[in-house]
Amino acid sequence: MLVKTYGSAVHGIDATTITIEVDVSRGIRFNMVGLADQAVRESQQRIDAALRFNGFKLPGKKTVINMAPANIHKEGSAYDLPIAMGILSASEQINAREIGRFVMMGELSLDGGLQSVKGVLPIAIRAREEGFEGLIVPLSNAREAAVVDKLKVYGVENIREVIDYFNCGISLKQTVIDTREEFNSGKNRFEVDFSEVKGQENVKRALEIAAGGGHNLIMIGPPGAGKTMLAKRIATILPPFTLKEALETTKIHSVAGKIETQTSLMICRPFRSPHHSISDAALVGGGSIPQPGEISLAHNGVLFLDELPEFKRSVLEVMRQPLEDRTITVSRAKSSVEFPAGFMLVASMNPCPCGYYNHPTKQCVCAPGIVQKYLNRISGPLLDRIDIHLEVVPVPFNQLSAMSSGESSDTIRARVISAREIQRLRFEEAGIYCNAQMNTKLLHLYCNPDRAGEALLKNAMEKLGLSARAYDRILKVARTIADLEGVENIQSDHLGEAIQYRSLDREGWGS
Repeated sequence: MLVKTYGSAVHGIDATTITIEVDVSRGIRFNMVGLADQAVRESQQRIDAALRFNGFKLPGKKTVINMAPANIHKEGSAYDLPIAMGILSASEQINAREIGRFVMMGELSLDGGLQSVKGVLPIAIRAREEGFEGLIVPLSNAREAAVVDKLKVYGVENIREVIDYFNCGISLKQTVIDTREEFNSGKNRFEVDFSEVKGQENVKRALEIAAGGGHNLIMIGPPGAGKTMLAKRIATILPPFTLKEALETTKIHSVAGKIETQTSLMICRPFRSPHHSISDAALVGGGSIPQPGEISLAHNGVLFLDELPEFKRSVLEVMRQPLEDRTITVSRAKSSVEFPAGFMLVASMNPCPCGYYNHPTKQCVCAPGIVQKYLNRISGPLLDRIDIHLEVVPVPFNQLSAMSSGESSDTIRARVISAREIQRLRFEEAGIYCNAQMNTKLLHLYCNPDRAGEALLKNAMEKLGLSARAYDRILKVARTIADLEGVENIQSDHLGEAIQYRSLDREGWGS
């Protein structure tokens, strides 16, 4: 007897429906075809033990399992459930006439329990698009899948529940999530706040500008000046997720298996902070079966690279293309996978190996030329893609011991949201959402300084030794400063503030 069940394969951040055809006929062999990897082939032993534990058995006949389409690689143990149900139905141990209306995924334990699987959200989206009535997944994945509306999602703990549903009509409990209520429930909750930061008013101002325009930023300063503390608070002043961004980000984390059991939808922008020992593939994504890397997990959020010069040169260089294109393509011999990578880069570093170059009170003990050599660990093309270079100095004792609180994240965030709304309306037809993404055409259209501003910019380029690569970045940052003030045209004071955020240009630092 031939029976068809349905599973799903995740490729990149999208899913493809897999038809699992099970044929039981006269003979004694067990064959599995359809480009399945070793983990899928091992399902025979797991299924055998799970069925025997629950009072069923593998048929003592020839069993052929075909996983179509055969040109798509199937990997992992998530196909255990649909294969097992197909075997039971094809061998007429159960009556499962409606089994073709559902997509099923789940790894079987030897007692029939279901273990969680990766990529449930894109699987649910694909199931809805193809008109399936419902999705049966492990209970630990049910809330994640239930974010998708117009699809019945059933979370189960044991294969016996699925057997009883199809064979005996015993209903399963449907998992229902109010997506908008879930989305709005805690999107403004943060464990840290800018009001906890003492002093550093100029740094807070620069971080507000970076958040207001989506600009990449690097902070340079001595140990203990507060670089990491400030970076961790950037996410608290970024605009809240839109529902579309939340779904897109949750999809990436679902594929990577980073969604917690009780989480249905990500409601806060991600903040990723990988260690400097990270490999190229872990940062940008890859592996024999490509998985999203840190730059994709930081999509629509912040990627924080602490102690930037300590990262391997090859690791930093692979970020150059994603910083421009906001996507990363991982190519292998048989396939190519594209992951989103629209992140805001925030980096920090010491000014020199000893950490005290340009320190107001401590003496730098580095030999001549060492400061420039240390900075040279960061390539010019990468530094060129960072809009704001910011010096962070230690906070004086009188500010550090002050009892008064600084401006809260909510107050700063309100200004950032207003500036981003201006940019959203400005770039509505251009397909971008912030000033940092402007191309040359948009730059000439929206970033025209007045005559006094042009003179100031020209003087800065000549006298301060700024390179031509700094020109566009200064104009973009000045545009954001004007948006934060609600001013339509870029003025000379906006340009003056933007110019001071180019301290790491090679002609003006460490020479």
